[in-house]
Amino acid sequence: MTLPPPPFGSAGERQLQQHFGTADRADRFYDQQVRSRLTPEMREFIGRQAMVFLASADSRGECDASLRAGPSGFVHVIDARTLAYPEFGGNGVMASAGNMIENPHLGMLFVDFTHHHVGLHVNGVAHLYHDADLRSIHPGLPTDVAPGRGPEMWVHLTVEEAYIHCSKHIPHLEPAPRPAGRDANRPRDADYFTEGNRLR
Repeated sequence: MTLPPPPFGSAGERQLQQHFGTADRADRFYDQQVRSRLTPEMREFIGRQAMVFLASADSRGECDASLRAGPSGFVHVIDARTLAYPEFGGNGVMASAGNMIENPHLGMLFVDFTHHHVGLHVNGVAHLYHDADLRSIHPGLPTDVAPGRGPEMWVHLTVEEAYIHCSKHIPHLEPAPRPAGRDANRPRDADYFTEGNRLR
């Protein structure tokens, strides 16, 4: 008789746990910390966050990491199994969203750098929606996420697992207003990392 796979953890995780002798400790973590839905505390935590780090990969497994930011709560908690956040126009590459078309698995990492110094991993399956289409399903979506800008699309995530990122190595950061105007000594974004460019 073949046993079903454990509910959390990849085959690679399990292999390394056996190799390094951490399987019992990992099992306690899966049992005590990993959830298949968002707890009320997780939902409240997400509602306070102004940024999230994204992990996506294309159909070949080639990875991309990205950042999304907005006013607190720009990642909208629909219910314990569902999140949505808006995608706005950027450089036109659409690397993260393009990966989601090929491979819908998405990892999100929310980090509180300023108060409790804790993080929350949320992994799940993403689908892309036009604004009007998702609003027809979830009319409670916020309408003022970015004043004066409308989303090109929404990323709708069905949560599969959520778990803590411990505070041990999370630095303390203090929010500060962005300086008015552009620093004349700072290269423009398009030139910032070009060969031969040096900060003065």
